[in-house]
Amino acid sequence: MTDGRIVRGRISGFSPWEEEFGYSRAVAAGDHVHVAGSTAWVDGRIEHEGDPYRQTLAAFGVGLRALAAYGLTADDVVRTRMYITHARDAEEVGRAHRELFVAARPVATMVVVDGLIDSRMMVEVEIDAYRTGLAKTLEAPEGNQP
Repeated sequence: MTDGRIVRGRISGFSPWEEEFGYSRAVAAGDHVHVAGSTAWVDGRIEHEGDPYRQTLAAFGVGLRALAAYGLTADDVVRTRMYITHARDAEEVGRAHRELFVAARPVATMVVVDGLIDSRMMVEVEIDAYRTGLAKTLEAPEGNQP
């Protein structure tokens, strides 16, 4: 919040479900950016089928690209959530998370779920980021990612 108002900006254009289900990939609210659930859906296909480690890297890659539109990096991440379809994949998913966020060390949650929107998806991630003063510099990018 700055001067009593919340500055917002929305980023879309990462998956077909955003338009179909009516959500944005990322929304900035003041100095915070919240990234929607992201999977290994890249360029119209699921990457790394059967590989939870590489799917996790790809899913976080989608989320981190959305953060980059606001000038943020992995170092600005304060919270992550990981939804995995098999408990046996926890170590591989955790290893990928550690590689990406070892410096930032955000709070994190990992939950086993019954399934995701496509049975080939093994992991879905969410990211929350924060940077003091972001709202003052934000030009509220609207529409598709540049």
